[in-house]
Amino acid sequence: MTSSGIRNVCIAVALAASGGWAQAIGVVDAPADYVNGYAGSRKGDLDVIGAFVSYNPTTDRFVFSGTMNADIGLSTGGLYVWGVNRGTGTARFAGNGIDGVLFDAVVILRPDGGGTVSRLDPGGGTTSLAAGTALSAGSTILAQIDGSLLPGKGFAKTAYTWNLWPRDGTLPAGFGQIADFAPDNSNLGVTVLGQVPEPSSLVMMGVGLAALVGLRRRRPAGH
Repeated sequence: MTSSGIRNVCIAVALAASGGWAQAIGVVDAPADYVNGYAGSRKGDLDVIGAFVSYNPTTDRFVFSGTMNADIGLSTGGLYVWGVNRGTGTARFAGNGIDGVLFDAVVILRPDGGGTVSRLDPGGGTTSLAAGTALSAGSTILAQIDGSLLPGKGFAKTAYTWNLWPRDGTLPAGFGQIADFAPDNSNLGVTVLGQVPEPSSLVMMGVGLAALVGLRRRRPAGH
């Protein structure tokens, strides 16, 4: 992996750690494991190789972060969607063979820095995120989201779970837009501030993740 690739991951970790944040990588996903039948862009920027969601109870803020297999923004219409289970999540993709991904809210980040938070419960509604909320550093996209936009629906915020699925928005709306799931067919819990290493240690973790990503990128598909 090049020094610029390592730097990009470290920038993302540093952004997340700023303002008292500390978090860890939640999932490392295999490269080029596109959803069966996906016919959209395969430039790499919709192929997840690492992601995390963290929550700081003191500030009531989440960080959503995803690292792709190529620089963010290569694919026209690329979107980064986190499904969040706040306590009433359902398997909305079960009909497509994905029955382990449960969610009752979605956070969407766009390469242009905008996005939305949608609560899928009755009366939940959608909130637009201000321009510049989403930050891109090479192959990583990241944003801080206020916890008031994701109120609990039976779970404490420290117990929320999530899944990341990038989409190709140039395709017809529906399941066929989804390029990848991370984790593949399950949810992962948020990382809670105070249960993870300090920011200085997280920078080293970012370097370690970057090195792992580099090894995975060089490994032939299927190995």
